[in-house]
Amino acid sequence: MAFELPDLGYDYDALEPHLDALTMEIHHSKHHNGYTNNLNNAIAQTEMEGKSIEDLLANHTDNPAVRNNGGGFWNHALFWNLMSPNGGGDPTGDVADAINSAFGSFEEMKAEFTKAAVTRFGSGWAWLSVSADGSLAISSTPNQDNPLMDGSGTPILAVDVWEHAYYKKFGPGRGDYLAAWWNVVNWDTVNELYQSAQQ
Repeated sequence: MAFELPDLGYDYDALEPHLDALTMEIHHSKHHNGYTNNLNNAIAQTEMEGKSIEDLLANHTDNPAVRNNGGGFWNHALFWNLMSPNGGGDPTGDVADAINSAFGSFEEMKAEFTKAAVTRFGSGWAWLSVSADGSLAISSTPNQDNPLMDGSGTPILAVDVWEHAYYKKFGPGRGDYLAAWWNVVNWDTVNELYQSAQQ
């Protein structure tokens, strides 16, 4: 079965004024849709057809088309779920305790995560992941790579720092985009992903 473009779960303008509707529409309907179609084309009529996206990312990233488009497909599917019109504020639940334990406070985690995103050269992503030992770690990756590809962790928070994610509203102001993005983070989903990764 071919991979399908997932719904956002909210309207394109739902994250206004923090993230603009035009960017969200282009990002989802053009960029994410393109990764989805290109991934399906890359695996069609090969031994990879029918495998899960997690299997493809863990075991088939020596194929550039699968690495780039599979990463783009999975990363964006996660990204949409990590945002909500009712997002923002401070983390809650078990993940809040884990963040405080690992980084000292949410503000310290936020600063370190933002630094990883701002200093990612060129296009890429920043991640908060659960490592194999259950600890939290912040990292960044180039292009559409993610921590699943090298087994370094299970992502529970991610931000896209490709220019297509912010340029129409923020121009070259990646830092301004990130400051706005924190206002839409869906901490309920982050907490659910954290609890799942601990099992």
